[in-house]
Amino acid sequence: MDQVTTQAAIKETTYREAVREALRDALRRDDRVFLMGEDVGRYGGCYAVSHGLLAEFGPERIRDTPLSESGFTGAGIGAAMAG
Repeated sequence: MDQVTTQAAIKETTYREAVREALRDALRRDDRVFLMGEDVGRYGGCYAVSHGLLAEFGPERIRDTPLSESGFTGAGIGAAMAG
């Protein structure tokens, strides 16, 4: 590849946008995938990383959790074990 082709293939993005797109990709690929955490739904997550995902995927897949890391860690382990 020459330099012109390489530069045309590169898309500039922010770290936040890249993480959001990775989450969106995982959610689109597998209906079993969900996101849970503190303020990830309505608020849009820390630094708005999950902004827009609640509207796109709904509250069944984008879940706000209470401030209880052990609680949602247990929920995640249970979800993984259930498949």
